[in-house]
Amino acid sequence: MNNKIIIINGPNINLLGEREQSQYGSISFDDIKEKCLEKAAELKINIEFFQSNIEGEIVNKIQEARKNFDGIIINAAGYTHTSVSIRDALDIFKKPIIELHISNIYKREEFRHKSLISDVVSGGIFGLGADGYILAIISLEKMLKNEN
Repeated sequence: MNNKIIIINGPNINLLGEREQSQYGSISFDDIKEKCLEKAAELKINIEFFQSNIEGEIVNKIQEARKNFDGIIINAAGYTHTSVSIRDALDIFKKPIIELHISNIYKREEFRHKSLISDVVSGGIFGLGADGYILAIISLEKMLKNEN
């Protein structure tokens, strides 16, 4: 095992720190990325970050990840509630996946309460802010070591 994880982020995550700070806080996407890289170095795992506002690019990245990564952390953002294509790509992955949301989608608008990907992932982290990324890295690393 290479302990190689990809963190895939969906639409508008690139604007963290600028948008809806009441939901997402003031931390920027680059700050989250830096904190994740630090945690990964501490745990001696390799991570790659990817963000796209385009559904097809996310599907392509998940498909490519089957050959290059041991696990996925995905914040599909708005596509969580709409994308059967992302769900199907995740279902094909067949390795550990953690669904991540900075906000608690179950305390938001009714349409956000339905996740199309929850039934094909290994676990989920919701509503713990940007720290959810660090918790997801720790959890996925334990899954890869069969400690979880």
